[in-house]
Amino acid sequence: MVLSVSNEAAFVTVQPCAELLCNYKLFQLLVDKSVSWGYTITVIYNTVISKGGKMSESEKSTLDLLHRAAKVEFMEKGFQTASLRNIVKTAGVTTGAFYGYYDSKEELFSALVGKAYEYVMSRYRQAHEYFENLPAEKQPEQMGKLSAKCMNELLAYSYEHADEFYLILKCSEGTKYAGMIDDMVELEVESTHKYYKVLEQLGAYVPKIDERLEHIMATGMIGAFFEMVLHKMPFEDAKVFLQQLNDFYTAGWMKIMGQ
Repeated sequence: MVLSVSNEAAFVTVQPCAELLCNYKLFQLLVDKSVSWGYTITVIYNTVISKGGKMSESEKSTLDLLHRAAKVEFMEKGFQTASLRNIVKTAGVTTGAFYGYYDSKEELFSALVGKAYEYVMSRYRQAHEYFENLPAEKQPEQMGKLSAKCMNELLAYSYEHADEFYLILKCSEGTKYAGMIDDMVELEVESTHKYYKVLEQLGAYVPKIDERLEHIMATGMIGAFFEMVLHKMPFEDAKVFLQQLNDFYTAGWMKIMGQ
């Protein structure tokens, strides 16, 4: 970038250079730094405003190269040991160009997996909320059915985004995504506790179930689901296995809950 500085040293005018324009995000950067000649320079700029925030074909190409290189690096080494230097070198871009797109390695990882993570968590949460909002008397007959519908949708989505889920499940240690299964288990256990109360309202006896066992069963159920994705089982086989898993866990929960 080109800076023009007045003797007052208060405000700096920024003219974007080619590298700056490769940034497709609209953002502001605030730098407050004392420099060697004694001035305090504050730089505030918005990028690609004149473009309306749209990326050119060359920008899309650069971003695609970064994503491809990052996916390979993260899959081989995992997030924690992946090298940003290797990523930009493989992509054939400068480190400065990288920071035009992302602020950190974690932000780059999020760009690869964030959408998939949010979809799964949102859809899973939505299924539980829908079940919980059913009339109490209808919940027992729907137990397992709504879950099966949700998990079938997630299975199809997971197979369409297999690389993203491999990154989340095997390569995300050190990021918030490493806890995806735990996040889903927490939702499952919380929903189970609410269901206990519904059964009690309906006059059913619900034996005390150890929370450690609840966690083990929920973890086993969700972990088994993602095993099919990780091992790249044929999709048609996975659909059959998913139905069998659903039958198995539904029957197990009903037995434990005395239903």
